[in-house]
This record gives sequence, C-alpha cells and structure tokens, in this order.
Amino acid sequence: MIHAYDKIYLEKARTTLGRMLDFAANDLHMDLAEFYDLFIYFGASDLFSSGDPDTLVGKSGIELAYEVLDRSGLVYQRVTPGFTLDRSQEYWTGWALAYYQWQTSLSFAEINNYISIEKIRALYSPYHEMDISQFVDHLNERIRGAKYLTNLKLLRTRSGLSQSQLASVSGVPLRTIQQYEQRQKNINKAQAEYVFMLSRSLSCNPEDLLEKV
Repeated sequence: MIHAYDKIYLEKARTTLGRMLDFAANDLHMDLAEFYDLFIYFGASDLFSSGDPDTLVGKSGIELAYEVLDRSGLVYQRVTPGFTLDRSQEYWTGWALAYYQWQTSLSFAEINNYISIEKIRALYSPYHEMDISQFVDHLNERIRGAKYLTNLKLLRTRSGLSQSQLASVSGVPLRTIQQYEQRQKNINKAQAEYVFMLSRSLSCNPEDLLEKV
C-alpha cells in the first residue's frame, strides 16, 4: 500500500485536521460542509494530502482554518478558540478522515465525491469507539459501492477504445481486461508487466489504473 505521505507526519496531521474542523464548526460557527468545500476548492486540501510539511507540521488546526478562509477571500473576525475536555464530533471527523486519506492516498475531493463530510460526521456513533481500521473498512465499502466503474474502464472509454482494441494494442489478453473491469480479478495484484502495457496504451501512469480502496 502506497500511503499519501510519510507516517511520521500522520498523528500531527490527524490532530491538525480534527482541530481545524472543530474550530470552524464550533468557534467560527460555520456550516461544516461549506467550510470543507472551501478547504477543498481553494487548494489547502491539496497541500495537506500531498504531505506538505508546512501544512501538516508547521500549522495548528486553528492556523490552517484561518488559511482556508484567507485563501477563499471571505471576510471574517478572528475569535478566541475554545477548548473542550471531550472531542467534538467535528474533531473526530477530521481525525478519522485524515487517517483514511493517508491510508488510501485518495484526495479529499475524491473522497468527497463519494461520501460527504456530513455523512462522515454521522458515523461518529458508533465508529468513534471502534478501532480506526473498522472506519477505514466501512468507507472503503461505501466508496466501492458508489464507484461503479473501475479506473481501467474509465480510462479506456475516455481513450475511445473497445476492450478488444485495447487488448490488440496493449498485448494484454482480452479476457484479462474484462476480468479487471468487472472486478473478477484485482488489478492491484496484476503482473507489473500487464499494468505497464495497459498504461502505455492508455497514455497514463501505471498507478492511475490501480484501485485505491
């Protein structure tokens, strides 16, 4: 499994994202989904998910929240942050989501395409009492269920190739391509040569063909 960034940053990343969402929702009194959209659309999420050290380690969650607002151009008043003894649902949401993003290397925008931040927050009970691996398994299952097409099929159709045409130009057997696209075979466990041959024929990187969940 290729993770989004080095594991040494993970725990700090989890507390930073958790505190950012907690601060935005409970101190700035912003709608969670609206703030999360700003986090994604104005680029802060890309820095976070790529493992930018200044974002992951150099900023607190509160500082990151203000950076999101600055990037968006919204006018706001700085407030004194409050601290609670118990983690809020928003804190847990960011804490768990940061782990999931690191584990899968999906971008926050990709995750949001399949499951909204409100739906992740709604998983607080019972998942905040469970091991994080159970949260990961649950999100993987939900995303797989929502993601109808494999990456191979998406890239093949965008290239305008039929399965038989791709088999002809790549040298990968037609039946094997069909099995990958129907998830009868796991392309993540394919021969490296097959993945390279397919990626070369589809003008993409080999990792673009792999399924991250």
